[in-house]
Amino acid sequence: MDLHLNDLTLVYPDGDAVLTAVDGVTLHVPAGTTTALLGPSGAGKSSLLAVAAGLTRPTSGNVAFGEQVVLTSSTSRADATRVRLERVGIVFQAPQLIASLTALEQIELHAHLGGRRPASVRDEAMQLLDAVGLAEQAHRRPAHLSGGQRQRIAIARALVGRPDVLLVDEPTSALDHDRGTLVVELLTSLAHELGAATLLISHDASTLGSVDATVRIVDGRLAEADSLV
Repeated sequence: MDLHLNDLTLVYPDGDAVLTAVDGVTLHVPAGTTTALLGPSGAGKSSLLAVAAGLTRPTSGNVAFGEQVVLTSSTSRADATRVRLERVGIVFQAPQLIASLTALEQIELHAHLGGRRPASVRDEAMQLLDAVGLAEQAHRRPAHLSGGQRQRIAIARALVGRPDVLLVDEPTSALDHDRGTLVVELLTSLAHELGAATLLISHDASTLGSVDATVRIVDGRLAEADSLV
């Protein structure tokens, strides 16, 4: 399902003034494609991702999945949480894995938080671990995995339940160039395979050869878009 960000604006109080973190952004990410969002520190990348995820309500504008508007300035916290749990996958900058859980249990717990019984998603979880090349590590805990492996588990966890939208925050920041490139290639491949509209924040354009498009944001506004297909 396509992701539409429609004239989004996010304004924060800043003393006696206001800070415009996102300034009238309109962006379309087609289903099954990956768009990378690039920009300097403070440009508004993370703020835009937080609005798209329902973590922050926009001051104006809306977020739509397909033709359905799902997030607006008046969306309640409960409704935003439901959208996030049921329809959005998020990969954070740090994998945020639970030390005491195995790779398989990380995914099962995420499904449980979304209202599904862990046992009911075990086959799907194993398929996702296989898709990210970690089926043989299903019963290992994070301390026994590399940084790249932990990030791939986080990707598999975000994709359980086949979300409509996948939002990815700097997935390569803690990885070297080669491993970072492989992670982006994996994300792009899975987006194509699962049909998720994927928006990916990155600081390193050199790892983005596999994405479908890039968008640049400066001072909260989109500055440039390039198709890479």
